[in-house]
Amino acid sequence: MKAILVDDEPTMHLILRKMLAKLPEIQVAGAFTDTGAAEAYLRQNGDVGLAFVDISMPGESGLSFAAGMNAAGSPVQIVFVTSHKEYALDAYELSVLDYLVKPVTQERLQRTVQRALKAENRMLPQKAPATLEADKTVVTLLGDVVVSNAAGRIKWISRKCAELFAYLLLHRGRRIPRSRLISDIFGGMEHEQALKYLNTSIYQLRKSLEPLGLRDAVRSENDGYALELAADSAIDCAEFEAQANRLSTITPDNAELAQRIERSYTGDLFGDRAYVWAVHETERYAELYASLAVRLVEAYLSMGNATAAISLLMKLNQRNPLDESVVRLLMLARAQIGDRNGINALYADYVRLLDRELGIGPSDDLAGYYEELNG
Repeated sequence: MKAILVDDEPTMHLILRKMLAKLPEIQVAGAFTDTGAAEAYLRQNGDVGLAFVDISMPGESGLSFAAGMNAAGSPVQIVFVTSHKEYALDAYELSVLDYLVKPVTQERLQRTVQRALKAENRMLPQKAPATLEADKTVVTLLGDVVVSNAAGRIKWISRKCAELFAYLLLHRGRRIPRSRLISDIFGGMEHEQALKYLNTSIYQLRKSLEPLGLRDAVRSENDGYALELAADSAIDCAEFEAQANRLSTITPDNAELAQRIERSYTGDLFGDRAYVWAVHETERYAELYASLAVRLVEAYLSMGNATAAISLLMKLNQRNPLDESVVRLLMLARAQIGDRNGINALYADYVRLLDRELGIGPSDDLAGYYEELNG
C-alpha cells in the first residue's frame, strides 16, 4: 500500500519513514509540509491508500484537510499523528482510520498499518459468488458491511456512505428525516457543515450502489431518505434472527440445524466499524447469539458430546472472558471428560482475571461449584 506523510516538521518525516521502512506492506510515496501540496499530489496519484497527517500545522489544519478529503469522496485512509490528545473526538467524527499520539511506538504503528490493510481488503471489489441469482442482492452485516449480487461486490467510495447504508438498512422501508440522519450520523458538526456532508454521502452511496444496479434503492422522500431493496434480498442478520427465534428448543433432532445457525453468526453487527448509533442493536444481536450458543452447549452436554460443547464454550469465553455462566459450563464440560487439571487451570485463570480487571473474587456459587467438582 502506498502512503504519504503530511507534517510541517521535516524531522517527523524522517522518523516515520524509518519506522514505516520496517513494514514491507507500506511504500512511502511522498512527504509534504503543507496540506495543499498533499492534496494536489493525491489528485494526480489515485493509487495512494494511506495518509499520515499532523493536525496542528500552519495554514490549513489536518482536521480541515481530512474533512475536505471526506467531502470529496476520497478513498484515502487518514491517520492523524499528533502531539495533541484533545482533538481525538473531532478526529473520529471525521471517520479517520486511527489517531496516534506522539511519540509513536513501532508496535502501535504496526497495528495501525494492519487495520489499514484489512480495511483496504474489505473495500476491494470482488466477484460475486457464481451461485447468486442474477437479480438477487445479498447483504452482509454480521462482521462487516457488504453488498453483492451477480454484478459483483460493492466498493464503498467512503466510510460515511457505508455507514449511511447501514443506518438506512436497519430502518429499511421507512423514511428517515434528514434531521435525524444529521443528528445520528453527523452529530457534533455545525448544521450547515453536517448538511453538506449528508448530501455528499447520499451522492457517494448512490454511486457505490450503481455498478450493482441498485442506485435507485436510495429514494428521496419529503425531506428524508429511504432504502428499498427487493423482497427476495438476503440480509444475513435478519435471517439469523428469524432462524434463531424459530428454534425455541434444541434437541438431538435439530442440533445440526442449530449448529448451522450458530455458525452463520460470522461476527457482531457491522464488525469493527462500531457505529455509536448502533450500540443497542449490536448488543441485541450479540445477546441473541449468546443465548442460542448456550442452549446449543446445553444440548451437546445432554447428548454427552462434551468435546463439541467445550469448542463452542471456548468461543463464547473469548467473546466475554468475565461471563461466569460460561466458565461454569466449561467446568461442567471438562468434568464430563474427566479433565480435572483443565478445571483447576480454568478456575485459577478466572480468579486471576476477576482480581486484575475488577478487583473482586468469584461468586460464592461458583466457588462452591468448584469445590464440589473437586470433592
